[in-house]
Amino acid sequence: MFKKAAVLVASCGALLAGCGTDLQTENQEIVSNLIEAGFRADDIMIVDDSVYVGLDAQVSLTASREMLQHDKQTQEQFRTTNLVGTGVTKICVVPTSQFNSYPNLSAGLDLAIDNYNSQGLRLTFARGSASDCTATISAKTTTGAGGSSGFPTGGKPYGTINIGTGTDSYGADVCEHVITHEIGHTIGFRHSDYYDRSISCGGAASNEGASNVGAILIPGTPSTAKVGGSIMNSCFRASETGEWSTSDKTALKALYP
Repeated sequence: MFKKAAVLVASCGALLAGCGTDLQTENQEIVSNLIEAGFRADDIMIVDDSVYVGLDAQVSLTASREMLQHDKQTQEQFRTTNLVGTGVTKICVVPTSQFNSYPNLSAGLDLAIDNYNSQGLRLTFARGSASDCTATISAKTTTGAGGSSGFPTGGKPYGTINIGTGTDSYGADVCEHVITHEIGHTIGFRHSDYYDRSISCGGAASNEGASNVGAILIPGTPSTAKVGGSIMNSCFRASETGEWSTSDKTALKALYP
């Protein structure tokens, strides 16, 4: 039934010996770890008390934990040629009344702002207008799920993020992820898998190219992408937590210390 069950496998005996009567709990952790590591939920199955991915690869608890440890070391970031200039110190994100009417979008915006402010960058973010804003981003709604924005010009962040109202149904954490992602573009971050969007989006390989904005590898981050490896991956999953990866933090501090 499974032709290549040796991939990522600890022996069946080793798996069962570690489980005892708590096999179901272990399998739940394995599935959770696989999803966090970037595997699609519909590509995971439990057969005869063992967890498989891709129909033929049995995964032990130890292997699933090692995937998460490896994932922290294989993330990456790219930036545009243009960045936000030193004259910008406080960026105010101003949501529309319609944006505020969606509870998870509104909560996600607060969480996204906290994401940036928690890193001790030279840029700080605030919700709403203030007299000391040196740049402003409007947070607006659009149809569907996900979002869009743009890249910096003239030393200023792009002035608008558009977040699909359908994103609200995914919950506050996914909204946090999407909003953090779109703000990331406004200050100069490219997609971490810009060179092959299929890594996070699936389907055929698709290269966004450097275009006229550039795609410069940020020092201290690897050059290859992984599903779930960065907030700046092209596509998001329903399981996103909205939190920075280690590489995301490295990239932020490299550009805006």
